[in-house]
Amino acid sequence: MTEAHEEAARRAGVRVRELRDISEFEQVAALFDAIWKAPPSGVPITVELMAAFAHSGNYVAGAYAGERLMGASVGFLSGPPGTGLHSHVTGAVVGRGVGPALKLHQRAWALARGLEKIVWTYDPLVRRNAHFNIAKLGARPERYLPSFYGRMEDAVNAGDESDRLLAVWRVAAPGSEAGPGPAVPPRDAVTALAERDGRPVRGTMDGRVLLVGTPRDAETLRREHPAVAAAWRRAVRETLGALLDEGAGITGFTAAGAYVVERS
Repeated sequence: MTEAHEEAARRAGVRVRELRDISEFEQVAALFDAIWKAPPSGVPITVELMAAFAHSGNYVAGAYAGERLMGASVGFLSGPPGTGLHSHVTGAVVGRGVGPALKLHQRAWALARGLEKIVWTYDPLVRRNAHFNIAKLGARPERYLPSFYGRMEDAVNAGDESDRLLAVWRVAAPGSEAGPGPAVPPRDAVTALAERDGRPVRGTMDGRVLLVGTPRDAETLRREHPAVAAAWRRAVRETLGALLDEGAGITGFTAAGAYVVERS
C-alpha cells in the first residue's frame, strides 16, 4: 500500500481491505441501501455480482472502523485489457474522510496490477462530487454522457435523468495521489452558465476559457423543486455537454462551484 493510502485511512480512522465473504457483501448491500434507498430493481449492485467480481479478480473493498462498515467500493477491469479499472460504485458515510481513503486504496490496488487509470461516472450537477473528483483527487472529466443509466428512481436521484461525466484518474502520473485544489480561473474567463436565486442563468458560449456553474444542492432541488432541477439538467447538458462534444476540456473546478472549461 502507498503511504498516501495509509495516511488517508489513518486520518479517517478506518482500515480498508478487500472483501471476500458473502457476509461482507451483505454488509455492503445494506450500507448502499441506507445511502441510496433504491427500489429492488434499481440497487447499485447485488450481493451475487459482488461475489462474482471478487472471485474473478476485480475490486471489491470496504472501509471498517472496528467492526462497522463505513464505506465500500466496487469496480471491474476495463478495456483495453490491462490498462484500467472502472469504478462502478462507491458509497461512504459523509464527513469523516472515508471516501478519500477508499479511492487511494483503489489507486494502490490499480498500481500494484500495472494499471494506468481508474475511470468512473458521476452526476455533473453535484458540486461536492465534482470538487472531490477534480480538485481533491486530480481526475479529469473527459466525456459527457446524457441519460447514461436512464431515469433513476432511488432517493438520491429522485427520478431525474442520469446525465454523467466520465472522470479519468491517471493513477500512474506524477502527483496523482493528490489533486490541485480549487481552480482559480484566468481573468479573461467568461461565464457560460451561472446560478442566480437558485436557478440557472445562461451567459455566453464565446470565449477561450468558460465557467459552467452548478446548483448549490442538486439533491435537495430534485426532491423539493423538481422543475428547477430539470432546468439545471438541461442547462448543464446544453453548455458543458456541448463544450465537451466540440473538443473543449475541463481543467478545474472552482471554490464557487463552477467547471473551468478551456478550448484548445
